[in-house]
Amino acid sequence: MEILPSVKDLPIEGETVLLRTNYDVPLKEGKIIDTSRIDESLPTINYLLDRKAKVIILSHLGRPEGQVKTELSLKPVADYLSVKLQKEVFLFNDLSKKEDLGIVMLENLRFWPGEENNDPDFAKQLAALGDFYVNDAFAASHRQHASIVGLPDLLPSAFGFDCLKEVEVLNKIQSQPQRPVVVILGGVKEDKLEVVGKLLSWVDQILIGGKLPQLVKQSFPEKVIVAQLNAEGKDITLESAQVFEEIIQKAGTILWAGPMGLVEEAEFQSGTLKIAQAVADSSAFKVLGGGDTEAILTKFNLAEKIDYISSGGGAMFEFLAQGTLPGIEVILNKQND
Repeated sequence: MEILPSVKDLPIEGETVLLRTNYDVPLKEGKIIDTSRIDESLPTINYLLDRKAKVIILSHLGRPEGQVKTELSLKPVADYLSVKLQKEVFLFNDLSKKEDLGIVMLENLRFWPGEENNDPDFAKQLAALGDFYVNDAFAASHRQHASIVGLPDLLPSAFGFDCLKEVEVLNKIQSQPQRPVVVILGGVKEDKLEVVGKLLSWVDQILIGGKLPQLVKQSFPEKVIVAQLNAEGKDITLESAQVFEEIIQKAGTILWAGPMGLVEEAEFQSGTLKIAQAVADSSAFKVLGGGDTEAILTKFNLAEKIDYISSGGGAMFEFLAQGTLPGIEVILNKQND
């Protein structure tokens, strides 16, 4: 892949920068459970502020599907950022210009139907708010959404530091992996199954758990192993966990996104804990993808044994399968025009 343009390449001094971040953080009763995704954006935000740029943060949370849902407001994120930056972060839910307010965060982008529809008019409304666009949301860069692929087509654009680091690490894995490469897919998001076919030519083994075995409708080659689920369908069986553990022990590279069961309930954590321990004990190069997986490993006190934690599971696998993402391509194409 060619060298990606960095925020350092943009003349942003005193200008207004639209910063697309990934603040799709886990919440419980309105409180942020894991702040990692917010913390990872701080170097880019501080770089912009040090250069006297006005920052307008764009992000999303959950899947409100074009409707305003107060439980998916970014207010907890704005409050947390205000503390971390020691500057008030103003949260707004309209698309009018915000003059001289310092740091501004637009309310959850997915409250507007135009975001997920990649509506050109919505992209133009966003573009009218600033002078430059910076993508620091690797985890959302596989989406054909207005703030990811529409907006950078309208403004001078580049990438933030966290996004650049993600691409650097995953590029190396994709071009020079330590083999065998073992992919572990879990959780509930069905779109993870869509990448299986794209990864088959590159990986050596794919292990499927979580709710995904219930969603598997096609037959896969031998290198794909689909776990058996327990009677409740909320965890993988002990036998499947043992099969997975044996494969993990022999891996050279491990890529994992999504729990093996309903880990919110203690009685269904067993499969995930066994796989987490096997991954942690492995001598392979280990990469986690997605906030849920990171939160689990943190809970089990195993996160520090992971070599790299990617901010997005879906985006990570899409990048490894394709070597790029729509949100990356649009900025590269614009640069090469």
